[in-house]
Amino acid sequence: MSKLKSKLLQLGMVPVAVASLAVPVGLVLTATPASATAACGSSGPNRDSTVYRQTAGVSANMRSGSNSGCGVRGWADNRDTLDYYCYTRNADFSTWTYLYNRTDGTYGWVSDSLLPGGGSNYLC
Repeated sequence: MSKLKSKLLQLGMVPVAVASLAVPVGLVLTATPASATAACGSSGPNRDSTVYRQTAGVSANMRSGSNSGCGVRGWADNRDTLDYYCYTRNADFSTWTYLYNRTDGTYGWVSDSLLPGGGSNYLC
Protein backbone atom coordinates (compact mmCIF):
# COMPACT_ATOMS: atom_id res chain seq x y z
CA MET A 1 0.00 0.00 0.00
CA SER A 2 2.85 2.42 0.82
CA LYS A 3 4.36 1.91 -2.66
CA LEU A 4 1.02 2.78 -4.26
CA LYS A 5 0.59 5.83 -2.03
CA SER A 6 4.07 7.16 -2.77
CA LYS A 7 3.58 6.57 -6.51
CA LEU A 8 0.25 8.43 -6.41
CA LEU A 9 1.87 11.28 -4.46
CA GLN A 10 4.63 11.54 -7.09
CA LEU A 11 2.01 11.77 -9.80
CA GLY A 12 -0.22 14.18 -7.81
CA MET A 13 -3.05 11.66 -7.94
CA VAL A 14 -3.95 11.26 -4.22
CA PRO A 15 -6.49 14.13 -4.15
CA VAL A 16 -8.09 12.83 -7.36
CA ALA A 17 -8.30 9.26 -6.01
CA VAL A 18 -9.80 10.44 -2.71
CA ALA A 19 -12.33 12.69 -4.46
CA SER A 20 -13.43 9.92 -6.82
CA LEU A 21 -14.02 7.60 -3.89
CA ALA A 22 -16.05 10.21 -2.00
CA VAL A 23 -18.60 10.79 -4.78
CA PRO A 24 -20.15 7.30 -4.91
CA VAL A 25 -20.39 7.14 -1.11
CA GLY A 26 -22.30 10.44 -1.07
CA LEU A 27 -24.70 9.16 -3.70
CA VAL A 28 -25.41 5.99 -1.77
CA LEU A 29 -26.14 7.88 1.44
CA THR A 30 -28.57 10.30 -0.19
CA ALA A 31 -30.44 7.73 -2.29
CA THR A 32 -32.62 6.34 0.52
CA PRO A 33 -36.33 7.19 0.12
CA ALA A 34 -38.24 9.13 2.73
CA SER A 35 -40.48 7.27 5.13
CA ALA A 36 -44.22 7.32 4.46
CA THR A 37 -45.34 5.78 7.75
CA ALA A 38 -48.95 6.49 8.67
CA ALA A 39 -49.09 8.05 12.13
CA CYS A 40 -51.09 6.37 14.90
CA GLY A 41 -54.75 7.39 14.60
CA SER A 42 -54.63 7.91 10.83
CA SER A 43 -56.47 6.25 7.97
CA GLY A 44 -55.78 5.78 4.28
CA PRO A 45 -57.78 6.60 1.14
CA ASN A 46 -59.67 3.85 -0.67
CA ARG A 47 -57.56 3.45 -3.83
CA ASP A 48 -57.80 -0.32 -4.16
CA SER A 49 -60.82 -2.49 -4.94
CA THR A 50 -59.14 -5.77 -4.01
CA VAL A 51 -60.97 -8.03 -1.56
CA TYR A 52 -59.35 -11.10 0.02
CA ARG A 53 -60.24 -13.68 2.59
CA GLN A 54 -57.67 -13.88 5.36
CA THR A 55 -55.53 -17.00 5.12
CA ALA A 56 -56.76 -19.96 7.15
CA GLY A 57 -54.93 -20.21 10.46
CA VAL A 58 -53.63 -16.61 10.38
CA SER A 59 -54.69 -13.84 12.75
CA ALA A 60 -53.15 -10.36 12.48
CA ASN A 61 -53.48 -7.24 14.62
CA MET A 62 -55.21 -4.31 12.91
CA ARG A 63 -53.47 -1.19 14.24
CA SER A 64 -54.30 2.53 14.34
CA GLY A 65 -51.16 3.38 12.29
CA SER A 66 -48.65 1.62 10.09
CA ASN A 67 -46.23 0.39 12.73
CA SER A 68 -46.30 -2.06 15.62
CA GLY A 69 -46.08 0.76 18.18
CA CYS A 70 -49.64 1.92 17.38
CA GLY A 71 -52.62 0.60 19.33
CA VAL A 72 -54.64 -2.43 18.23
CA ARG A 73 -58.11 -1.62 16.81
CA GLY A 74 -59.15 -5.13 15.89
CA TRP A 75 -58.01 -8.33 14.22
CA ALA A 76 -57.91 -9.75 10.72
CA ASP A 77 -58.81 -13.28 11.76
CA ASN A 78 -58.95 -16.64 10.07
CA ARG A 79 -61.02 -16.32 6.88
CA ASP A 80 -62.29 -12.75 7.50
CA THR A 81 -63.15 -10.80 4.34
CA LEU A 82 -60.68 -7.92 3.95
CA ASP A 83 -61.17 -4.91 1.66
CA TYR A 84 -57.76 -3.35 0.88
CA TYR A 85 -57.53 0.46 0.59
CA CYS A 86 -53.82 1.39 0.15
CA TYR A 87 -50.35 0.82 1.60
CA THR A 88 -47.43 2.75 3.11
CA ARG A 89 -43.72 1.94 3.12
CA ASN A 90 -41.86 2.51 6.39
CA ALA A 91 -38.25 3.61 6.87
CA ASP A 92 -37.25 -0.06 7.33
CA PHE A 93 -38.87 -0.80 3.92
CA SER A 94 -41.68 -2.85 5.47
CA THR A 95 -45.13 -2.19 3.98
CA TRP A 96 -48.50 -1.92 5.72
CA THR A 97 -52.00 -1.94 4.21
CA TYR A 98 -54.95 0.09 5.44
CA LEU A 99 -58.05 -2.08 5.16
CA TYR A 100 -61.67 -2.59 6.11
CA ASN A 101 -62.59 -5.89 7.72
CA ARG A 102 -66.02 -6.62 6.22
CA THR A 103 -66.60 -9.48 8.65
CA ASP A 104 -66.58 -7.39 11.85
CA GLY A 105 -66.77 -3.79 10.52
CA THR A 106 -63.35 -2.57 11.73
CA TYR A 107 -60.71 -0.48 9.95
CA GLY A 108 -56.98 -0.58 10.54
CA TRP A 109 -53.39 -1.07 9.38
CA VAL A 110 -51.92 -4.57 8.98
CA SER A 111 -48.36 -5.54 8.12
CA ASP A 112 -48.34 -6.81 4.53
CA SER A 113 -46.26 -9.82 5.58
CA LEU A 114 -49.43 -11.13 7.31
CA LEU A 115 -51.88 -10.50 4.46
CA PRO A 116 -52.94 -12.68 1.53
CA GLY A 117 -51.58 -11.37 -1.75
CA GLY A 118 -48.97 -9.32 0.13
CA GLY A 119 -51.40 -6.46 0.83
CA SER A 120 -52.56 -3.58 -1.35
CA ASN A 121 -50.81 -2.65 -4.61
CA TYR A 122 -51.78 1.03 -4.34
CA LEU A 123 -49.66 3.56 -2.45
CA CYS A 124 -51.56 5.83 -0.06
